Amino acid sequence: MSLLVKRILRYVKGTMSYGLSFTRGDSLNVLEYSDADWARCIETRRSTYGYSIFLGGNLISWSAKKQPTVARSSCESEYRVMANAATELIWLTHLLHDLHISHQAPTLLCDNKSAIFLSQNLVAHKRAKHIDIDYHFVRELVLSNKLIT
Repeated sequence: MSLLVKRILRYVKGTMSYGLSFTRGDSLNVLEYSDADWARCIETRRSTYGYSIFLGGNLISWSAKKQPTVARSSCESEYRVMANAATELIWLTHLLHDLHISHQAPTLLCDNKSAIFLSQNLVAHKRAKHIDIDYHFVRELVLSNKLIT
């Protein structure tokens, strides 16, 4: 057996008592945090991003990845994270609907004021034209009250 396999087995054996705990909350709020680290990779200048989704205070989904393309601004990088996060939120809302679980409209939190402005503003800006049109569905979700930013 290789040393790597033995190391993995030792790790699994030592963490058998670990786990996730879920608590019952007063309400089933769906809350998502998203963030990006613009141009983080020194070699490719691609951004790193992540998001986490909470249901009633319990972490139920998360992701952290390097963005597939180079973002030309921190706003673009953050807006793309919002788009990926919104996709996961839409899937989750459909799942909750199929399971007949009532919940409030999901809230997506982002720390970039420009990205939040883009998601709420109807006017297309010259500065935002370099953001691919596929990512503008976040704005449509906000306008249709399916998502709160």
